[in-house]
Amino acid sequence: MSKKTFFQGAVILGVAGLIIKVLGAVFRIPLANIIGDTGMGYYQTAYPVYVLLLTLSTAGIPVAISRMVAERNAVGDLNAAYRVFQVSFRLLLLIGLASAAVLFLGAEAIVDHLGNKGAAFAMKAVAPALLFVPMMAAFRGYFQGAQDMKPTAVSQITEQLFRVAVGLSLAVFLVTKGVKYAAAGASFGATAGAIGGLIAVVFVFLRRRNKIREGLSPDTSKTQEKSGAILSQILIIAVPITIGAAIMPIMNTIDVGIVINRLSDTGFTAEEANSLYGQLTGMAGPLINFPQVLTQAISMSLVPAVAAAYKQRDMEFLHHNVELGLRTALLLGLPCGFGLMTLSQPIMLLLYPAQKESAMNAAPSLFILAFGVIFLASVQTLTGVLQGVGKQLIPVRNLAVGAGAKIVVTYILTGIPSINIKGAAIGTVTAYIVAAVLNLLAVRQATGTKFNLSLTVGKPVLAGLTMSAVVFATYHLCRMLLEDILPQGSLGNAVSAAVSIGLGALVYGIMLLVLKAITAEEIRLMPKGEKLAKILERYQK
Repeated sequence: MSKKTFFQGAVILGVAGLIIKVLGAVFRIPLANIIGDTGMGYYQTAYPVYVLLLTLSTAGIPVAISRMVAERNAVGDLNAAYRVFQVSFRLLLLIGLASAAVLFLGAEAIVDHLGNKGAAFAMKAVAPALLFVPMMAAFRGYFQGAQDMKPTAVSQITEQLFRVAVGLSLAVFLVTKGVKYAAAGASFGATAGAIGGLIAVVFVFLRRRNKIREGLSPDTSKTQEKSGAILSQILIIAVPITIGAAIMPIMNTIDVGIVINRLSDTGFTAEEANSLYGQLTGMAGPLINFPQVLTQAISMSLVPAVAAAYKQRDMEFLHHNVELGLRTALLLGLPCGFGLMTLSQPIMLLLYPAQKESAMNAAPSLFILAFGVIFLASVQTLTGVLQGVGKQLIPVRNLAVGAGAKIVVTYILTGIPSINIKGAAIGTVTAYIVAAVLNLLAVRQATGTKFNLSLTVGKPVLAGLTMSAVVFATYHLCRMLLEDILPQGSLGNAVSAAVSIGLGALVYGIMLLVLKAITAEEIRLMPKGEKLAKILERYQK
């Protein structure tokens, strides 16, 4: 079971995701200091367009490859699995060539339409990445289908390292020639990262090529699938996933107009409305993305594990993966959500000490959004399950329903002066709650999985609430003790927050053990988990 479960892959991708997030912060903060707000304006004009094209090009295809490879491996048809990789690589190569050409050749027209002509060089510099990332995605999807997440993790970290090193180096080198050239150098970091990540995953593939070939049968006459059939299946799986990936960005774009206009209708000036929206999306919003790294890793790892079990009709193991997947997501999402809620104001002050008033005003929005982390973790995990069992249209529909609810709630609540921008945060949380409930109902219907509410929800919630109480008490006790030593300073807040977070994490871990919310068998599923499991077994006896 430990060889087939999603758990090891989720841990590997989760650790890689955290490293990537840290490296991303290392890139963004000095970059802003190097190229200034004007340069960042050029960079931020080019990069979102690149991300949009990348999402449209590759959002669903790696998931499709992963599922199709897993299904064929599950029935021992390794030739067919490899055939999926070959066909999908050619497809992604063509998509990469087309999207890179569109962005590079159309750069001037795009930035002119966006009203920021100085961003043309930055857009051209990032365009070649659209060629290399899709090719890299084909290799990642193939390895993920074999439930081997290490090549993906290695290529992701390598990609980010190249991006940071090359992007910052070129920004420093070119800043003397002008900020638009420095911004282009920073944008080229994404291209360098794509090349580096592709080299890394190809290197892993070449090292394992002989082993892969050993598993292939020389007689392909019976297993040879036609390219058209494979492409058709890839598109059937990938297109709904791509549409689903575009729903929230589209809704967020619509959100801008709704929120700004509704705030203006209630008496806020245009400048005040813009500031409030900036507090929500620029200060509080990014913090919600951090826990997603872990739950997204679970979702990615679940797809091939669920697909393989479903293909073999191994329903017992399918139910095991589904229940463990949701429970793991909640075990990670609950402390993140409760922690951000409990320390919403201290965290904002810690991150934005130079903008104390704005940070304090943004804290209520963070408190609300933090509650949504719990449901977002569920949405992502259950989406992975539904994609694994061939129900990829359902989470798209459910997210669309949630997004519709978000628009209605946001429109009504932001028009109430006493609620204002917090209404937009409540709207976002509403979208996640609706999508999570609908996904849960769909998973139960599609797989027949019955969840142990006490183990999946009750015990993690109790552990999280205990953690929150300890964090709250510890923070305020530390602030009181440090008041005379570090009066009115951000250092006292930082020290108190750090101590309370550390103690909270320890208490949460202890509570999980006391409540037996995690078992020794599950610990064994983690890489190098055997030693920890033995300690846990001795403790729980």
